Amino acid sequence: MSLWPSRPEGSPRNTWAVRVAQIEHTGTSARVHLTGDADLVADVTLDAVADLSLAPGVPVHATVKATEVTFYH
Repeated sequence: MSLWPSRPEGSPRNTWAVRVAQIEHTGTSARVHLTGDADLVADVTLDAVADLSLAPGVPVHATVKATEVTFYH
């Protein structure tokens, strides 16, 4: 999954407007809980958290390739 500050143009077809709900630091990465058009969880680098200024309430767009999806029921 990729996070973007605004809706990306180009090939990403699975895109949702979301807001950061919570960030869990997990050593060298962070688990970002997102809510909005979909409730999602993204594992990203700490550099991505800093570059995107991620914090609770920050709006972002999440994109995912169909081959990266895992469904839990």
